[in-house]
Amino acid sequence: MRIFEKLWTEWLLAIGFLREGKTQTLMITIGVAVGVAVIVFVSALIQGLQANVIDRTLGTQAHIRLLQPDEENLLAPVADNTVQFVFEDKRAQRLRSINNWQQIVTALDQRAELTAVSPMVSGPALVLRGDAIESVALVGVTLERYQNIVPLQDYLVSGRLSIGADDVLIGAQLAEELGVLVGSKIRLDTGQQFSRVVNIAGIFELGVRELDARYIYLDLRQAQSMLGLVGGVTVIDLRVLDIFTAETIAQRIGRLTGLKSESWIATNAQLMNALSAQSVSTNMIIVFVGISVAFGIASVLSVSVVQRTREIGILRATGAKQGQILRVFLLQGALFGLLGSVVGVLTSYALVAMFNSFGPGLFYIPVPPSLIAAAVALATITGVFAAAIPARRAAQLDPVVAIRYV
Repeated sequence: MRIFEKLWTEWLLAIGFLREGKTQTLMITIGVAVGVAVIVFVSALIQGLQANVIDRTLGTQAHIRLLQPDEENLLAPVADNTVQFVFEDKRAQRLRSINNWQQIVTALDQRAELTAVSPMVSGPALVLRGDAIESVALVGVTLERYQNIVPLQDYLVSGRLSIGADDVLIGAQLAEELGVLVGSKIRLDTGQQFSRVVNIAGIFELGVRELDARYIYLDLRQAQSMLGLVGGVTVIDLRVLDIFTAETIAQRIGRLTGLKSESWIATNAQLMNALSAQSVSTNMIIVFVGISVAFGIASVLSVSVVQRTREIGILRATGAKQGQILRVFLLQGALFGLLGSVVGVLTSYALVAMFNSFGPGLFYIPVPPSLIAAAVALATITGVFAAAIPARRAAQLDPVVAIRYV
């Protein structure tokens, strides 16, 4: 009980000192609030921007792609003890099916780190309508599986989501270039004596010009027949639970299957560099703002120690121990950080709300509870550490000298 009484007394003294210096308390609270508001708003802004960029990037592609390894050049046999130097161009890669792909898909379906597995066949073709000819990429998929990789329904701008019975989906840019609408007929020619007239069931817009101008989705079996790969697939698309572990999982699956495994991290190296640079910039802002807040609290408490030297001397003379005086000023630092962080969090919520309501509307800024908790904890801990030196100085004052101080 005596411990709680002492803590309560120290708490009352800390609050009393803050109330006596109302102007100083108000100024440093505003300073801390500004710092916390900057930390929360900038962090939320960068996180929202990164989430939007990643969502736009991964919304139209798989996290991991499995392909057949490249074919290597074959070297002619040479005599024993003979060194052969060969300088040849890389062998041209032909369209090939993944060996035993059905067994691989079945095995991958059982892996807990994967959320979707979709085999597909992809190859080049020409699309003809009247005098117009365009080079396209035929993408044959099983719609039920591929929807878990790329939700085509969300990108459909007209028509219906159907790729069976000679129905196909084409990109909005390609439709514009061909001058076609939903219900129009186009001819697909793979240049391998395979040609077919198909019906445009729907038009999609993925938001990536190259894809919208080249992709034609059709049924897996139909694409296999047109590309001369009956019963085969050229790619297996995968999605993972944690997108930032895609490279590690890709390497592991590549070793297990013997296939060429490419993750979105490896194919979007520049994007990852940009995201890393943004994160470093945010951390630097947080560090410098935290240092500024710490110096502000320390300077105010240092002035407070000088102003209250006589009070501290009286407290020491009446039996207050050094530890009690130390805790009083540490509590003041914590209160500065806590009060300032609460005001700063409310300010940041207002800034975020204004951005989401009246900003450019390019993306939405969420404010995760973990960010709020981290900001409040950072400000409070910074306040305690900033108060350490002034608190120690106050605790070491000689009571006789302090009482004589004018």
